Amino acid sequence: MVKVDVEYCGKCNFEWQCKMLQSFLLQQKPDTEMVCHKGRQGSFEVKINDELVHSKLQSLAFPDHQSVLENVKRAEEGQPMVKTKEQPIENCAIM
Repeated sequence: MVKVDVEYCGKCNFEWQCKMLQSFLLQQKPDTEMVCHKGRQGSFEVKINDELVHSKLQSLAFPDHQSVLENVKRAEEGQPMVKTKEQPIENCAIM
């Protein structure tokens, strides 16, 4: 079984983004174990089987859900992980 662990920023209200990713992955791969937990400010860090595949802290973007799914499939087949594609953050203004 593949384990996906997402650390998200609770202050930034990124829990909804984690729940959206969780819903997508479980629809596509119901046997995936997915955990969402609060972490560092500004974070949305995705690990698959303890390997970091996406860091919002580094990229300033959320992961593309399809790209995360492709890495889940790679992990299931014993293949190495690849960097996830990024989706731009919308509806965000820096003041």
